[in-house]
Amino acid sequence: MAERLIGLIGGTGLGDTLAEQITDSELHDIDTPFGKPSMPILVGRYGNRQIAFINRHGVGHTFSPSCVPYAANIFALKKLGVRTLIASGAVGSLREDIATADLILVSQYIDKTFRRRTSFFDGVAAVHCEMAQPVCPKLRETLAKTAKSIDVKTHHEGTYVCMEGPQFSTRAESLLHRAWGADLIGMTGMPEAKLAREAQMCYAMVALVSDYDCWKLHEYGIDRKTLLKEIIGNLVAATNNCLALLKAVLAGTENLECDQCSCRHSLDLAVWTDQDHIDKARRDELSVLFE
Repeated sequence: MAERLIGLIGGTGLGDTLAEQITDSELHDIDTPFGKPSMPILVGRYGNRQIAFINRHGVGHTFSPSCVPYAANIFALKKLGVRTLIASGAVGSLREDIATADLILVSQYIDKTFRRRTSFFDGVAAVHCEMAQPVCPKLRETLAKTAKSIDVKTHHEGTYVCMEGPQFSTRAESLLHRAWGADLIGMTGMPEAKLAREAQMCYAMVALVSDYDCWKLHEYGIDRKTLLKEIIGNLVAATNNCLALLKAVLAGTENLECDQCSCRHSLDLAVWTDQDHIDKARRDELSVLFE
């Protein structure tokens, strides 16, 4: 069997850094029914694996969270042959024990977004995917197992609130999110995880803590430039930690592909519309999702 591509999505911090470390690379300019992805997809080698990489925010961080072409990104990766997808994203911590530069393997989401396309099938059919476990448990377990073997502080589960942005939370909102039992807040985890599920991919997210969200008051007297410098330093440290984890995972021998995983069969019972009432041209246009 030909070597399968492992997909990587880089967010704030990791996006630009990871691209520089991929070897034997070439860019693939992919068209999708949902427009162009954030950038041409970089296919090459990282660790011992053949990978397909995309910077979620585009070259030069041009896409704000609400404007990222999530559907095009996921569709393009699936079109290239990606079945396993590891994403990263910067977050704020909602818990005292989740410190800056820590990594979290996201296990649950609370989706507060409202401006984004959340399904490939709008206007085509009624498709209802299961999302009780919004990330692939097998892939997250592999990441957790690998994290134990390296010197990087990694939390093996956490609930991620995805807000619309691009503004940050009010303090009242931040306190509310803590009361909900959430652990992290970010702006890019959704609808990416939902679309990966509709694309029948095994998906996991590694969250990088850049700071504490505004529920925690800053030390009195620190000016904004000093705070920003501190946050950037935290993000650099978290990025290096994430790179160490990804390198270890992709250098390992653990099988990252599982055709029997439920993620890979998420559409089996999800299409509720009678086939006779689905436009054939639209169905053919989306056939990549069913492969």
